[in-house]
Parts: sequence; structure tokens; C-alpha cells
Amino acid sequence: MKSAFLPDRGVVKVAGEDARNFLNGLITTDVDRLKPGLGRFGALLTPQGKIIVDFLITEVPAGHGGGFLMDCPKVLAETLATKLKFYKLRAKVTVENLDLGVLAAWDGQLAAQPDLAFADPRNDALGTRILIPEDLKQKLSDLIGADLVDAADYEAHRIALGVPRGGLDFMYSDAFPHETNMDRLAGVDFDKGCYVGQEVVSRMQHRGTARTRSVKVLLDDISPEVGVSILAGDKPVGTMGSSAQGKGIALVRIDRVADALDAGQPLTAGGLALTLAEPDVVRVPAKQPTA
Repeated sequence: MKSAFLPDRGVVKVAGEDARNFLNGLITTDVDRLKPGLGRFGALLTPQGKIIVDFLITEVPAGHGGGFLMDCPKVLAETLATKLKFYKLRAKVTVENLDLGVLAAWDGQLAAQPDLAFADPRNDALGTRILIPEDLKQKLSDLIGADLVDAADYEAHRIALGVPRGGLDFMYSDAFPHETNMDRLAGVDFDKGCYVGQEVVSRMQHRGTARTRSVKVLLDDISPEVGVSILAGDKPVGTMGSSAQGKGIALVRIDRVADALDAGQPLTAGGLALTLAEPDVVRVPAKQPTA
């Protein structure tokens, strides 16, 4: 089993007697379905339905003070806290940007179950998230029976699974949840009540109007730079995201890529050839989520 401390992740805590209802009226995931030891994927959106920040969220056990912890990009932790405080109004909640980070563990079973640990809800193969101070990363790795490795190893694992990362595979405040596959990664609960941006997200879901999607791509030995345009012939069809070990993630217009594949046109990024790992994803609609 492997573990890696992720230095790019931060933790925001929301607590107080109104915390559950407060969050449920703001974010894409159903907070009523949370409990200690369980995590869910979600996002805070603009009123126009674009992602301000995405995160994993879990409930804190009563013995640790209760409330909810949001595992989010570290560079956006203060932005998330500020946005939540903006919506606070008279709700009885507190919002804190904590001095905690994230230890990810994968490729095996934990030898022990630490506090503030939960399975990554986006993909079983992503393993477990444990919210801890960085100085405990070796001690916790030993406790769960994992070999502590570099964060780059986890990044390669994430990329191989095709799970997008904000700031690399899509830009915050510029992407809709469907474009980053949040609907396919259990990041949107379509049966819950209203939340910020819900009308736009629901309309895209019911009309099937998502034309841009994150997809897995296969590369030669050299990887294109993040942000490089993907071309079919000389026509732009998408943008390259993160890559590692011959695999990558790209944000593409699925209709244009499907047309290129049908016409036998090769795809390139920065002059380098790439292929879709799963060509059918640009032709077959995604299975509707049941969550």
C-alpha cells in the first residue's frame, strides 16, 4: 500500500447548529447523506453554475467537536472560507481555514482506521483520504501499513484514473460541473433541494447540453504542456491538462473530436500525437447517475 501527503490540499471547517442546513443550501452534494467516516464530492458554484471550488467533504465525529471538514485546493481554501462567510448571514455557523492537510492512501487495505479518514467517493481506486497535520504523515503511514511516497506518485495514479484536477485540467470559475465530469464522479446530487447554480446544472443534465468533457488520453514518451491547444488537423478541439507516464487528461469538445475520429484525423497537442483512451466516450451519452 502507498500513501502520499498532498501539499496542494487545505481543509476548511464549517461547524455550528445550522451547519448542515447551511451547507445543503449552497453546495452540489447532499449533506444530509453525510456521516463521520463517509466522504462526498461536491462544489460551490457561481449563480451561473460554474465551479468556484470543488472539494471532498466529511462529517466530524462528535468526539472531535462535530461539524464538517472540506478537503479543497490549498490555494482556494481562504476563498472558500470567505465565500461561505459571505452566505452566512444570520445562520449559526462558524467557518475556519484549518492548519491541516491530506494524506492519500491507495493500492491496499488500511491496517488501522484513523480518525478523520474516509474513502474517496469519486473512484474506489483513489483509496482513502486522511485529514492530518503534515508533521504526522510518516507516523500515520506507519500506522496504516503504507509506504510513504512522493505526491507525484499519487498524481500519476489520479491521472491514470482520469479524475480531473482543478487548475490543471480545468480552470476554476470557467467550467461547469458536467464539463469536469462531476456528474459522473458522484459530485452532484440531482435529487436534493436547491443550491447556488442548481438551475443551470439541472438544465444541462436534463437537456444533455454538455458539449465539453474531460477525457483520458494516451501520449508518447513526451507530454504536451498544460494549456496547449489540441488540434484535429488545424482545427482546435480542446485543451491539454495534466499528464504523467504516458497518460493524460484533456478538456475537449466531444462533438468536434467525434467528427475528427470519424474522418480519420489525428489529434495533436503542441505537435505531439495523442489518442483517446476510451474513444466511445465522445459518442455515447454518459449513464445517468442514480445518486
